Amino acid sequence: MTELPKTKHCFDLEKRTLEFAKNVIKLCKQSPKNVINNELIGQLIDSSGSTGANYREANDALSKKDFRHRIKITRKESKESYYWLELLIEANPEFKENIDILLKEALELKKIFSSIVDKSS
Repeated sequence: MTELPKTKHCFDLEKRTLEFAKNVIKLCKQSPKNVINNELIGQLIDSSGSTGANYREANDALSKKDFRHRIKITRKESKESYYWLELLIEANPEFKENIDILLKEALELKKIFSSIVDKSS
């Protein structure tokens, strides 16, 4: 398996969340197709893509309350991505090194969005 490109620490979160979702897709395209992986991959692609989509929605929020709500959803989706990545390692230990890169990014995104939630109170 080819190693996924490492995400540079980007301060443009719209770009960073897009790169995260793209890297998840690249990993998923390389994963073996079977009943277990198909379910895990579907869930992972949904949550990783939703992280960036919800962040973009937050940036167009109609109010501070709406912004905070959407950032909380964004945080939830990054936490969910982390969960599915952990299960993908369990099902595919041979991909651990590449998945670890994405786990680190999912955790960093969750921490960033948690900080935004805290500061938006």
